[in-house]
Amino acid sequence: MNKGKKRRIAILTGGGDCPGINAVIRAITKKAILEHDMEIIGIKDGYEGLIDNQYRTLNFDDVSGILTLGGTILGTSKKANPFQYAVNEGDGDKLKFEDLSAVVLKNIEALKIECLVCIGGDGTLWISNRFHKLGVPIIGVPKTIDNDIKGTDITFGFDSAVNIATEAIDRIHTTAQSHHRIMLVEVMGHKAGWIALHSGIAGGGDVILIPEIPYHSEKIVDYVLQRRKTGRRFSIIAVAEGSKPVGGEVVIKRIVKDSSDPIRLGGISFVLGEELGKMSGLETRSVVLGHLQRGGTPTPFDRVLATRLGSKAVDLIMEKNYGKMVSVRGDHLEDFPLEEVATGPRLIPADYELIKAAREIGVCFGD
Repeated sequence: MNKGKKRRIAILTGGGDCPGINAVIRAITKKAILEHDMEIIGIKDGYEGLIDNQYRTLNFDDVSGILTLGGTILGTSKKANPFQYAVNEGDGDKLKFEDLSAVVLKNIEALKIECLVCIGGDGTLWISNRFHKLGVPIIGVPKTIDNDIKGTDITFGFDSAVNIATEAIDRIHTTAQSHHRIMLVEVMGHKAGWIALHSGIAGGGDVILIPEIPYHSEKIVDYVLQRRKTGRRFSIIAVAEGSKPVGGEVVIKRIVKDSSDPIRLGGISFVLGEELGKMSGLETRSVVLGHLQRGGTPTPFDRVLATRLGSKAVDLIMEKNYGKMVSVRGDHLEDFPLEEVATGPRLIPADYELIKAAREIGVCFGD
C-alpha cells in the first residue's frame, strides 16, 4: 500500500440472506472509519462480485439506518463458488464448472485491500479458508439462521429465525385445536435441527423431528393416538427440512444445476403428513415456512450480537490475526481458525441438554 493512502478493507456477504447481516456491515464500517480512518469496499453479490469485479465504496452515511434492515445491502449469492463456478458451454444450455479462483485473486490484488471480511455460513467460510491458504488475508463472521457453524456457540440470524418459527407454531395451535388435526410445521435445517428443536420447544410442539435423530413413523403415530386417548385431540409436529426416517432419505425439492451445491431440500412435512394420515386415520395439514425464516427485521438479540461480531472483526484486522472467524464462547468473543470451521457443520449432540429436557416433559422425537 502506498504511503499516505488510507488503509482499505473489503466486506463480502455470501450464502443465504439472514437477519442481522446489515448490522454487521454497519458495525465494521463505522468502527473502521471512526477508530482507524479506513476506507471500506463492499463486494457486490458475494463471491460473484469478486469474479465480475463488482464493488462499491461504503461510507459512514451508507450504513446509517440499516441496523434494523433485513437482507444485505451488498447482495449475495448461494451459487458463486469460484473454485467450481458454473459457465455455459458454447451456445447451448450445457453447463460446465471451472476454477476461477485465479480471477478472484487477481481482482483482490487490484483492490489493494488489507483484509477481506467474509460474512457467511459454512459454505462461504469454507471458500474463504481456501483463499486464505492461497495468501488472502481473511476474517470470517459466522452468519446463518441454521446455527450450525463449527467453532461458535451461536450465529447471528438464528434467534430471529427461531422467533419467526415459534410465532408460526403458536398460531398453528389454535387451528389444530379447533379442527382436531395433526399439524406439521416445516422449518429450515439441512443437516442440523437447531431451529426445529428451539422453536418446537418454545412453541410447545408435541413432536420434534431433526436430522440428527432419524424417526420411525410408527412411533409418531403411536404417540399421537395415545394423546387422543387422554383427551388431547390434536398434535403439533415441528420438523426440520433435513429430517428423514430410519433407513430412509431426505426429501429433495429440486436440483439447481448451476450450483456447486445443487440439492435443495423441502417437502418432508407433506410426505410425512400424508403417511401419518394414512396410518392413523387422522386429518393432517402441513405448513412450510421456507424463506419467511430468513426475512424481515432482526431481533434485538441478533442486532446486538451482530454489532459485537462486527466490532470484534475489526479488532482481529488490527491485530493482523487473519485466517480466523469471530467466535462466540459463552459471554465472550474469541477467534477460531477458519481451517477448523471448514471441517463440517456443528450438529446437535445426542446428549444435548435441551433434548434431554424435552424428553423429560414428554416431547417425542420419533425414535
